[in-house]
Amino acid sequence: MKQLLQNIRDGKTLIEDVPIPTPRAGQALVKVSASLVSAGTERMVVEFAEKSLVGKARSRPDLVKQVLEKAKREGVAPTLQAAFNRLDQPMALGYSSAGTIVALGKNMRGFKIGQRVACAGGGYAVHAEYNLIPKNLLTPLPKNVDFESAAFTTLGAIALHGFRLAEPQLGENVAVIGLGLLGLLTIQIASAAGCNVLGIDLDPQRVKLASSLNIQAVARPQAESSAQAFTANRGFDTIIICADTSSNDPVELAGAIARDRAKVVATGAVGLNIPRKIYYEKEIAFVNSRSYGPGRYDSNYEENGNDYPLGYIRWTEGRNFQAVVDLMESKKLKVESLITHRFPIENGVQAYEVITGKKKESFLGVLLTYPEEKKNQENKIIFPSIVHRQSSIVKLGVLGAGLYANATLLPVIKNNKDFQLVGVASSGGLHAQHSGKKFGFQYATSDEDEIINDKNINAVAILTRHDSHAELTVKALKAGKNVFLEKPLALNSVQLDKIEKQLRITNHLLTVGFNRRFSPLAQSLRSQVSSLNSPLHAHYRINAGYIPANHWTQDPAIGGGRIIGEACHFIDLITYLVGAPPVSVNAVALPNQGKYSDDNVSMTFTFPDDSIGVVDYLANGDKSLPKERLEVFCEGMVAVLDDYVSLTVTKDGRKKEERMAQDKGWRNEMVEFAKTIQSGGEAPIPYEQLIGVSKASFAAVESMRSKQAVAID
Repeated sequence: MKQLLQNIRDGKTLIEDVPIPTPRAGQALVKVSASLVSAGTERMVVEFAEKSLVGKARSRPDLVKQVLEKAKREGVAPTLQAAFNRLDQPMALGYSSAGTIVALGKNMRGFKIGQRVACAGGGYAVHAEYNLIPKNLLTPLPKNVDFESAAFTTLGAIALHGFRLAEPQLGENVAVIGLGLLGLLTIQIASAAGCNVLGIDLDPQRVKLASSLNIQAVARPQAESSAQAFTANRGFDTIIICADTSSNDPVELAGAIARDRAKVVATGAVGLNIPRKIYYEKEIAFVNSRSYGPGRYDSNYEENGNDYPLGYIRWTEGRNFQAVVDLMESKKLKVESLITHRFPIENGVQAYEVITGKKKESFLGVLLTYPEEKKNQENKIIFPSIVHRQSSIVKLGVLGAGLYANATLLPVIKNNKDFQLVGVASSGGLHAQHSGKKFGFQYATSDEDEIINDKNINAVAILTRHDSHAELTVKALKAGKNVFLEKPLALNSVQLDKIEKQLRITNHLLTVGFNRRFSPLAQSLRSQVSSLNSPLHAHYRINAGYIPANHWTQDPAIGGGRIIGEACHFIDLITYLVGAPPVSVNAVALPNQGKYSDDNVSMTFTFPDDSIGVVDYLANGDKSLPKERLEVFCEGMVAVLDDYVSLTVTKDGRKKEERMAQDKGWRNEMVEFAKTIQSGGEAPIPYEQLIGVSKASFAAVESMRSKQAVAID
């Protein structure tokens, strides 16, 4: 399929062939007929992307600060690599489209194939021939609402939410400052609600267009005098600012034309230096409107499909979408006259030349249109000119093409001659296409089963979200593939049991991305403690940093939480040093205080030889401090491993230090993975340790919640 993408690094807007996405549970696959280009949000993204690196830095000093802090912790080279990898990720543009459902994932009650729908959401309703849309961002269309009109639904919801925040009453006077698309939709909504509406804009043509919609409108120079006449010198009850300007003039004008104790709502991106005198004297309330309504930026609502109860939240973003469509059906909201440009998706780049001013044309509503559905389209992209290496080689298929894959694992694999990159899959298709092109895969797809069932693939790397790990691992092992699985192995004991059962009957390799045990400095430390005969004490401190509670990794059902999802790394490294998994754990956590998510935890593990391992996983520190520090005490020796940059061993009064560029072991782990597939032998990580570390992470969570020590089976 064709999709419009923005490269943030080089500023190029381009049309690419991308695999057709595959819907997951709670999603519909929609064949798009029309999508609306946002002259505000999307123009800002494109203009940011077109800046030089210096220009980007000047416009986002907050990101520059993060980069500098990371460089202090991890060094300049890896920081630059990580920054450029982020910039290199293609960005899907668009957030408002309309089309027809052609496929449904599970749990999509109320929707059916062939249904006409309006689609919403950044990252979902993008400029592409096919969109994957979660159910709460889908709105059924009545017969008399065409696709081009329906493509305005999301923008209409932005206007409607701003209007609702103003809380105007029937017969009140409402002024709308700024008559771009958002303003022209807002004046119609206010009029449909029974308000007396005056539109204000700098552009006489937009004033004229508002008048053609039977709404009174004036140019900016006449605004204040017209406001007096319009309101009989009382001032407006409500002023809604829809202008898109860094100027503070709209806010100042709103104060001037407002009545005593009026309300001003800003839905557009405007200067926000509120003049105190007039806002104080009139006691004016000022509100910033946030997007489409309640539910926006809540992943539980938008991604997981959990709606808010009607009795508590009457107007969610989804109900606002439906209200906008209803207004279109009743002809109270008209958008046909607002459309100035239509471009087929093949020529979509021209739309951005218009909205960024490269083409000197006046514009308002800019639509992208899409061809009718082609029968038997493949959801796979073949990349030409692939060199097939001949030898006993690891022929790899990759599931998941997110930041970890692109920034960490695939760069390592690409430079390893023992791997042949065959296929890469991601459910949305876009990231698979980008990774496939960047790293030289033979094909990219959105279908995981296509990778797993490909007879030319003998190994699968699973780099997807945590909740899919166990299922995909079992499926790949059953299909006769060797498996590299990024941690965690499983999220619960039921998933782990299924993997254990499959391992008992398979002769294929499974290894997990516990890369730290393959770090050169960790291996040096292991060689020194393995020669000692006494139990050791290891203290591993992780300055993990704060992650919001609504991040997917914090969801127990999706990410497993940070102990199961990430702290397993550190349990594994101590297990590696001891040579056996732990047999008990006692874990205690700091109070969450409404901010944290059981991610400030001290875990004390005991091991079969009476060694003790303490893992302090902390989210409440300062991220400028290096992330990881391990101290090991044993038989008169003290070893300090500092963030995989230095290892200092002190014994008999003498200190020995090893230093190197940070190396957390990814390269060595993939070397061992390939070597085992080619030559056979023991797994790079013994299975009893893989299983034992997973059980230890489950037990740590149980101990933390029960406030009791827990034995590990």
